Parts: sequence; C-alpha cells; structure tokens
Amino acid sequence: MRRLSDRTETFTDSVIRRMTRISNAYGAVNLSQGFPDFDPPAELLESLGHVASSGSVLNHQYSITWGAQAFRDALAEKQSARMGIDIDPDEHIVVTCGSTEAMMAAMMTVANPGDRVAIFSPFYENYGADAILSGAEPVYVPLVPPMFSFDPMRLEAAFRDEGAKALILCNPSNPCGKVFTRPELELIADIVKRYDAYVITDEVYEHIVYAPHVHTYMASLPGMWERTISCSSLSKTYSITGWRLGYTIAPSGITDRIKKVHDFLTVGAAAPLQEAVACALKFPQSYYDDLLNLYSGKRDLLCGGLDDLGIPHTVPEGAYYVMLDISEFGYASDLEFCDDLARLVGVGAVPGSSFFKEPENRYVRLHFAKRDETLRAALKRLGGLRERIAPHVG
Repeated sequence: MRRLSDRTETFTDSVIRRMTRISNAYGAVNLSQGFPDFDPPAELLESLGHVASSGSVLNHQYSITWGAQAFRDALAEKQSARMGIDIDPDEHIVVTCGSTEAMMAAMMTVANPGDRVAIFSPFYENYGADAILSGAEPVYVPLVPPMFSFDPMRLEAAFRDEGAKALILCNPSNPCGKVFTRPELELIADIVKRYDAYVITDEVYEHIVYAPHVHTYMASLPGMWERTISCSSLSKTYSITGWRLGYTIAPSGITDRIKKVHDFLTVGAAAPLQEAVACALKFPQSYYDDLLNLYSGKRDLLCGGLDDLGIPHTVPEGAYYVMLDISEFGYASDLEFCDDLARLVGVGAVPGSSFFKEPENRYVRLHFAKRDETLRAALKRLGGLRERIAPHVG
C-alpha cells in the first residue's frame, strides 16, 4: 500500500491524555490532565438547563458558522473592556471548538507550507503539531529554568536568521506558569514589528494571574493589534473544559480568513452551549476576583504541602501548574518516573520532557485545578514518594 502522510508519521498520542489513562488504570489521584473536579458556576448550569428545555428548535441546530450572535456580542463587550480595544462582534470574532481549534485555525490562516513559526520552549504539546499540520516548520526558543527567562538575541535570531513568520505566545504559560512582563512583551513586539511578523497568542489562563504579576494582552500594545491573533477559551475561566468553546479575536482582514478556515475545519461550535454560556460572559468583576482567590488558595495549598515534604518545585506566576524537580531520583526517563509515580505512589503527573524541545528530563508537571480534599489526598500520597520510588531507581 502507498505511504500515509509524511507530516504525521512522527506524531505520538498526547502524553497528557496518556497520563490520564495511566492514572485511571492505577487508581491514582490525577494531577496530570488540567481539568477541574468541581462544578461550573451554578448560574451557568441553570442557563444550560433553560436552553436545553426551552422548546426552541434553533437552539439545537447550526448556529451562525463563526458563532452565535449572543455569544459574540457578550464576548465583544467583555474583551473590549479588558483589552482596551473596540472589538466588533461581527468583524473581529470567530467562535471555535475550544482554543485547540482556535490555534489551528490561526496557524493555517498565517502559515504557508515551508514557512517557519517560532515557539517558546517549554510549550503546550499541540503547538508543534499545529505548525507541522499547517506545513510549517517550528523554530524553538528556550525559556530557561528555573525563572523561564529568554534570551532576546536568540528570539531575534529566530526571525532574522531562521525567517520565522510568526510567534506562538502562551501567556500565562502552560506548563511553566510564566507570566510575561510588559517590558518582555514590548521587546517581543518590537522584534515582531521589525521583521513584519505575526503573533498568535494562547491566553486561556488570562484570568488566573497571581499578584503581583499582571496579564498584558499582546494585541493591546502599540502597533500589535494589526498583527496579533488572540486565541482563548472559556474552559479554564468557567470550569467547562468539556464544553469545548474557544475563540479568536483579530482585525477584520485576518478574521475573514479565519472564518473560512474554521468553516472547513468544524463548521461551528455547539449551538446550545454557545447560547448557554453567554450569561457567564456577563459575570461581574467579583466572579473573576473569586476565581483568582480560589486558585491562589489552591496554589498555596499544593506548594506549601510540597515545601513541607521537601520536594523542590516551581511557584507559578499564572495558570495552575507546578513543575516538580525530580533530579534526585536519577531516572533516565521522566516518563518512566511518571509511570512509577502513578503505580507506586498513586499520583498522576505529566513528564516534563513532553513540553521541552531541549533534552530536559528533570521536571514533571502537576496541576491544582482540584478540590482541596483532592490536593490533600495527593500530598498525603506524595509523603511516601521517597520511600516508594527511591528503591526502584535503576
């Protein structure tokens, strides 16, 4: 038989989703795949019930391809205020099937086969695949642990020497929790403008940023609205990862192209869910304050517990991930360590090597989007980490 696609030949399954399956197989506390084990806001669930039972046939059929009007109107009002940009719900927004599709549609809109796209490493595992599926070549720029800083000259070289046409910017960053400062973003913006490139942002954790750090939207910087595609989703902000609702925000010329790509990728996001979630986009500021307080408490609980156990770790500036340093265990494979961690200790984690382009093997990622009792149960099991893992090093 003839060969299958060369561009997908090197793909593996998602390591993150694989670790959820391993956690389930061993009955481990799953701190690998980043989804909550608590309910979405009650108002949102009530809205979903109302939409589902309203008797309107239209609620269960295709919405407008690029998003239900109520959704786009509410999103435009919310993000205009936060981004400081006059966002038109009809001209600037495309509603997608999660930020996963938003990033893919953005990449296919920007990149031609043979183009190069810069990606900060460590990175969420989809980004490299998005570039390859678009026929583009990823160019990786290191974020150096433990502060996950970057070398501006190395970043500029990605554009000057390697011809990158765009940069993928995850801010706050998954997996390392870095929040890019305004001076860092201004430096990035200057480089991007100098080389007439684009920025594709992933800002799904925009509302989970811990003081004193502040989230700055790349599109809000001078001269960057015209060359930025802002991607995000409702998954993390409203604890609805299974609803798969995301979006892109971009100037009308770029959005017109994204609409066409989106139409051929998925036709449209789930119509009843778009109608139901519009109410959440109108929540007052107190909701976002409470969300941040919730995750600040969970960050303190997990990081404080790890400190008590003497397990070295990062402290995230944003998002809800912690990277453990497992150097002391001497594993040649962090994937093997994570398998042992789930099997012998009963805690699910993601091997850090799945996020790094560099040969990095000393980190594993945990997340804390869980009930406090779930986090305490994980910490209790991690109390036996050295007793259970150390004898198995070899």
